[in-house]
Amino acid sequence: MPAVTSLAAITDGRGGYVIDTTEVRAPGPGEVRVRIAASGLCHTDHQSLGWEGPMVMGHEGAGYVEALGPGVEHLALGSPVLLNWAIPCGRCPQCTRGSANVCDRSMGVDPSLGSPRAGEGHTRWQGRAIQRAFNLGSFSQYSLVRAEALTPLPATLAPERACILGCGVMTGVGSVINVARVQPGDCVAVVGCGGVGLSAVQGARIAGAGRVIAIDRHPAALERAREFGATHTLLAPADDPAGEQLAKALQAITDGRGADFAFEATGAQGLAFLPLKLVRHGGTALQLSGAHGERTVSMFDFWWDKRYVVPLYGGCQPERDFPRLFCWVAEGQLDLDRLISHTYRLHDLGTAIEDMLAGRSAKGVILFD
Repeated sequence: MPAVTSLAAITDGRGGYVIDTTEVRAPGPGEVRVRIAASGLCHTDHQSLGWEGPMVMGHEGAGYVEALGPGVEHLALGSPVLLNWAIPCGRCPQCTRGSANVCDRSMGVDPSLGSPRAGEGHTRWQGRAIQRAFNLGSFSQYSLVRAEALTPLPATLAPERACILGCGVMTGVGSVINVARVQPGDCVAVVGCGGVGLSAVQGARIAGAGRVIAIDRHPAALERAREFGATHTLLAPADDPAGEQLAKALQAITDGRGADFAFEATGAQGLAFLPLKLVRHGGTALQLSGAHGERTVSMFDFWWDKRYVVPLYGGCQPERDFPRLFCWVAEGQLDLDRLISHTYRLHDLGTAIEDMLAGRSAKGVILFD
């Protein structure tokens, strides 16, 4: 089976990227080559511009099985599939205890389990082998991945809609449902109303939260949050670096108690611990954005009985969670169509990134077909 040429976005490791042609080889044992139909854009993709390169960008996509390697029997040629960047091995202690999102193979804990990436030389550019972001590299016409990275899509859910389920939606909804385990009547605050934050708002609505308080610095983002189920909105003050004004405003909404659960989804390092100020005594603060770097926090913010959690990927277990998301989409409980506010072509990636960083888009999607 021959290799295919594939147009892709490739980082230079210094904050930039190029759109250029790559070569994607045929799948080996346990591998699948996917023709990408669409790929969602996350803040992580912007961060990846500074990672070691060159590297094919993108980690949130869906498409069609184009070629199957030996031993792959649960997928069929031409079938639509969702890509999953937290690729479970299915046999390590984490996977067997239901924590596939922190699989020992994916985390590099146990080298004897092999690698979550496709074999050597899967993608070549300018005559040399390069890696793919999160072992997917979905900003590309074709991707070569391990079969465990793929979940079949129902015929009623087009890849152009489903692509955002594989990161942002799963992170937001899963953190509410799987990690926080929000119950009917609970009070939820969500800081940051981009793709992950709006998914958390939808997750809180699905869980039956009594009050869902959306917080953002952009009025347009707050309007979007209302559409997805926020019962209250707070415009974050520009002159409130410690979050004291915001905490008082939220307490006024919650009878002086604070929220039961507060989720940070901004990606801003300085806001990583803000949820601690927004939750009640005994409440749970969750940092969803994976903000990097050092940050100091007062121990008083943990008083009393507060919990601080940094969940990865909404506690995703693909076999359990993706069918559940598919069902919620089919039932109209999970709205993907309005969440995808902008669509682009690969050559418009720069504009897509600018729109995301400026808060103009809720969720941008790169279309290939």
